[in-house]
Amino acid sequence: MKFKKFGSTEQKVYELIKPITDELGYYLWDVCYEKEGAMWYLRIFIDQDEGISIDDCERATAPISDILDETDPIDQSYMLEVGSAGLERELVKEEHFEVCVGDTVKLHFFRPVDGQKELIAELKGADKEGVSVILENGVEKTFPLSDVSCVKLYLEF
Repeated sequence: MKFKKFGSTEQKVYELIKPITDELGYYLWDVCYEKEGAMWYLRIFIDQDEGISIDDCERATAPISDILDETDPIDQSYMLEVGSAGLERELVKEEHFEVCVGDTVKLHFFRPVDGQKELIAELKGADKEGVSVILENGVEKTFPLSDVSCVKLYLEF
């Protein structure tokens, strides 16, 4: 696993829309610019303490779309999608790990670690070396980033 670095398009869009999401009271979780088939998609993921509703997505879409139309930071055509980061969102940036310390996460490994391909534990922290968690038995353990394929928030339903 590597911490996500924005591409130049994602960075430009992030800088353009962050003041808008801040003003609306949303946390800008992530910006993804991806090609799927023949289409390009610009996906904006937002969050807030109360969660995100469809109304929140609609409320954020209009001003985001306006600033993107005005500044035209992307050369080719694309589909804009504004949505919730999701309850079991993936942690991909260092700041995601910082705001989620103390939350329950599910670590997925590239290959079994201690006989397990995944592990549920409390997030203690993360840095460029590894992801630290507190296991169910209270033991703290750090897994090298090279062993971890992804980390997601975990909610038991």
